[in-house]
Amino acid sequence: MVEINQEEKYINNNSSMQITEGEEATKEQKVQNSPVNKIKITDTTLRDAHQSLLATRMTTEEMIPICESLDRVGYYSMEVWGGATFDSCMRYLNEDPWERLRILRKKLPHTKLQMLLRGQNLLGYKHYPDDVLTEFIKRVVGNGIDIIRIFDALNDLKNVEKAFEVTKKAGAQVQGAICYTISPVHTIELFVQLAKEMESMGADSLCIKDMAGLISPYDAYELVKKIKEVVSIPLQLHTHSTSGMGIMAYLKAIEAGVDVIDTAISSLAFQTSQPPVEPIVAALKGRKEDPGFDLKLLSEISAYFKRVRANHKDMESNIDNIDTNILTYQIPGGMLSNLSYQLRQQKMEEKYEDIIKEIPKVREDLGYPPLVTPTSQIVGSQAVFNVVTGKPYGIISEEVKKYLRGYYGRPPAPVSKQLLEKAGIKPEDIIQGRPADKLEPMMEKAKKEIGFLAEDIEDVLSYALFPQVAREFLKKKAAKRYRIGMEILKGQHNYEEIGYPI
Repeated sequence: MVEINQEEKYINNNSSMQITEGEEATKEQKVQNSPVNKIKITDTTLRDAHQSLLATRMTTEEMIPICESLDRVGYYSMEVWGGATFDSCMRYLNEDPWERLRILRKKLPHTKLQMLLRGQNLLGYKHYPDDVLTEFIKRVVGNGIDIIRIFDALNDLKNVEKAFEVTKKAGAQVQGAICYTISPVHTIELFVQLAKEMESMGADSLCIKDMAGLISPYDAYELVKKIKEVVSIPLQLHTHSTSGMGIMAYLKAIEAGVDVIDTAISSLAFQTSQPPVEPIVAALKGRKEDPGFDLKLLSEISAYFKRVRANHKDMESNIDNIDTNILTYQIPGGMLSNLSYQLRQQKMEEKYEDIIKEIPKVREDLGYPPLVTPTSQIVGSQAVFNVVTGKPYGIISEEVKKYLRGYYGRPPAPVSKQLLEKAGIKPEDIIQGRPADKLEPMMEKAKKEIGFLAEDIEDVLSYALFPQVAREFLKKKAAKRYRIGMEILKGQHNYEEIGYPI
């Protein structure tokens, strides 16, 4: 087994942009809390846009040629990593997600890089112990991330406190994200209270994360206004275009004094993605909020991504334009595109509408969790079981059972008593407190399990998060590194395998 130095690669490779003047940057942010400032814009094209529209299939090779142009736009930040990109790099693209981050840091020297982190879930679909979380965030910041947007799918702040703490120590900005959704228990007052608590926990900025495009223009105005009245740190709004209200919501949020908004380039905007940047820039031209972007430059960037999008047309979701049903079903764009693709693969497209209608029922039974990873997968999978079997909860997934036992945190509302009984879960079975406190450390175990396939600590982290996917990916990496054939690494010992050329 290769000996792994814990400090290996933990160097600021992003010397041109990593915020070394941390205190000054924080001070600057805190004074930018007034509606008279020009609007700042975060670009999502290299992360959430293609995750929402193309099932996260854009490759690093497709990103590199346009980076110089993107770096000249003047974005406040670019979201380039996190979410589903980490898993997809290894699972579908045969790419090292850590290498993608290092490349983008080098290619975007003048723009702050941002990522999305699922709290204690990191980039996976379950909670990870604190030793994995700590090492992961250290490596993320060391490889070039300036801002980490941190959320918990249930808005359970116990599940983000460790990530907040480690991110601050590592020297990156903490953006606390509130998962916006609509339900009998999700009120403006609740979201305002969450904002106050996140600021008290040390957040450098806040984000209203509307992952399904549900927020109406007037609700956006009211929520932004009320949060701005009680916090002193910058506020950002993230939404999607699925319902058709995205651009209107942004304009009303700007009117209310929001500091930053998320947009995508127009050729990868609309549908289940973010609103496009170009109309926002044009609408604000000459006003005090004008970001001052060059529309000609944006047009050139859009033309490039139009060609990239054509490379992945088989990954497109079946939502061609606006889907007002989202206001009833509340399903995020990435979830819709993945569900659509997976049903096509299984030749079950005719079940799509039934599954979409079943999702709100399952969500209510589970106490109205916001539909964002991993709860979107938990709810979605159970809805599929219910529809395909024709018997609601005839099969209860293991993840639903874990959810009911509190492994993901505290649901926003009480769960169905009938469902608890059907799953055989008693009150004493439900976890109280912070779920991660129940987890044993993983890093040393992961190092031993992955053995010589791990070249560095980042490979170990990839394995800790996605054991099966990472093992197969790391075998391919090792085959190239040692110039041997995959048959040998698979244990089939075909020594006549040609292997990789020198």
